[in-house]
Parts: sequence; C-alpha cells; structure tokens
Amino acid sequence: MFQEERLISIVEYLKSNKRITVDLICELYDVSRDTARRDMVKLEEQGLIVRTRGGAILPTLFKEVGNYDERLQAESLSKLTIGKAAAQLIQDGDYIMMDASTTVLHAATALFSRQNVVVTSSIEIAAILTRKEETTIHILGGVLDNKHHSVYGAKAIEMLNDYHVDKLLIGTCGITEEGLSAPNEEDCYLVRAMMQHADQVIVLADHSKFGKRLFHRVVGFESIDILITDQALSSEIKDKLIAAEVEIVLAGGEEQHD
Repeated sequence: MFQEERLISIVEYLKSNKRITVDLICELYDVSRDTARRDMVKLEEQGLIVRTRGGAILPTLFKEVGNYDERLQAESLSKLTIGKAAAQLIQDGDYIMMDASTTVLHAATALFSRQNVVVTSSIEIAAILTRKEETTIHILGGVLDNKHHSVYGAKAIEMLNDYHVDKLLIGTCGITEEGLSAPNEEDCYLVRAMMQHADQVIVLADHSKFGKRLFHRVVGFESIDILITDQALSSEIKDKLIAAEVEIVLAGGEEQHD
C-alpha cells in the first residue's frame, strides 16, 4: 500500500474509532514504527490529525467558517427541512427574534404565520421578510459584517434592551456535549444577549454541526428550550439534552423527547 492510500485509510479509521496508536498502524498496515510515525507527521502537517502520546486523534477544534454564500449552499436540503419545521412553531401574532444563521433564513422563507413582529441581525432575513404581508421588521443597528451579511457590535446589543419576544430562532456553528460554540466573541455576545430577551430559545442545527467545537463557547444546553435537527442524535448528545430538559424535534419525524 502506498503512503497516500495509507493516510486516507488512517483518517477513515479515526472517523469510526476516534483514536489510533502507532502500534495499531504498524499492525493494520504491516509497516515499521518509523513509517507509522512518518505517516502521522504527514497527516498532522496536512491538518487532518492531532498527535497525542503514542497515537493520534481527529481535530476537535474547527477554526474556519465559510462566508455567507458558502454556508448557504452547505447542507442546503437539511437546512430547508429544518427551516420548515421551525416555521411550524411560529403562531399568528408571535413576536420573534432571528439571528443571521443560514438555517434560520430557511425558517424565515417558510414562515406562513401572519401579523408577526420580527427582530433580526440579518440583512438577508430582513429582505426576505419584506415579502411577507403583515410582518413588522426591526433590524438591529451596528457594524455590518460583509462576510456573514449580519449586524454585530455594542450598538446591536444595546438595541436588544428595547425588545422582548416570544421566541428566538438561532443557528450554531458547532454542538458538542459542552453546548454550542462559535468562531468569534462577537457572535457569542450577541446570541447570549438575544437569549436574555426571549421567552423561548429554539436552536436550528443540521447533522453536520454535531461533534464540532469552535473557539468560543456560546452557552450550555441549560439555555435552550427546543432543538430542531434533521438526523437522530448520538446517545451522548441526546442524554445531555434530555438531562437539560431540552425538547428535541427531528425535522420530518417525531420528537425524541417530550
């Protein structure tokens, strides 16, 4: 087996088994310890693994988040399904808040309720809601993030003090057993502030977000009321959510927890 084939195989093994040792690489691929170590060095240089004492694991820290258009295209069918499920939770006359998540964008698109008042940090969501009759839109002021088409900063957080809503819809870049995480502080500050001004917090997250940890922790599961996703959860994550009394809704399916 050539090295490149071996490297691919090692990464695939890690996806299923989480950890691999030097000795196991030697056993699986019939190579010397020096060769096994060279393989791990190569994979680490490519950013595909993190070397640990005597072995390696897959990276758990995700550092890059795509721009708005890239995020909008990623897992688009899953986001569409989740967005439709989220829209069904919004009633006529609800006051709601929406962050700049691309999954929440699909919820805004699917919104069929009437006479809603919506507060949002997303210029894209605001534009979509202008097409919804009898919807009043409040867009937060502040600094415009060109990469993510959203507003952030101290002014946006200050404006939230003027509002209180029935329901908050947010997305997330990553979910682990420790809770939600985001790539930068500004995202954390704004989402936390939004949560303080909503009676119910609804998180929209497709399957690709689970198991991803980013630099900044946003909140733990105790701050969430409902999680909407598109695939059954791992037992570890599900148990943590149930312990925090989070209602789990499987888009297109049944609730996993009452």
